Amino acid sequence: MVKATCVVGPLGKPCNGSEEAALRVEGVVNFEQESEDGPTTISWRVTGLAPGEHGFHVHEKADFSDGCKSAGPHYNPHGLTHGGPGDEVRHVGDLGNITAGADGVAEGSIVDNLIKLSGEFSVIGRSMMVHADVDDLGKGGHELSSTTGNAGARLACGEIVSA
Repeated sequence: MVKATCVVGPLGKPCNGSEEAALRVEGVVNFEQESEDGPTTISWRVTGLAPGEHGFHVHEKADFSDGCKSAGPHYNPHGLTHGGPGDEVRHVGDLGNITAGADGVAEGSIVDNLIKLSGEFSVIGRSMMVHADVDDLGKGGHELSSTTGNAGARLACGEIVSA
């Protein structure tokens, strides 16, 4: 079994425990892959969100030199258009949405066949991103639907590292 983890927070850096931290989006995303060819289970707990759905993606780089903005686009090694986690045509990094309750906490898990933790298309060393708005899964008709799902601002990010 291969495992990886990602601590997400503002600017891709851990929160420092200041009073502002209570208002920040932060959390942990864990990855587990039983075998090299098998699916990966992705589980998360993210706090500080507005209630509702938020885009949830693997981005190309773990570069946080300009905060989450410098992490690049969604991880898309095959050059496809944006979609949802159940779609045949999608970026590898398209994981749809996470849903926060009234308390601002999003917690859950999914099993994904494209996310890999080893080999040529491994997501280790890339970044996780939590967005401000709902991901329309490429079906929203907005000019950004086919590239970003029109998921809005980047609230929290962090590097995916081996666990």
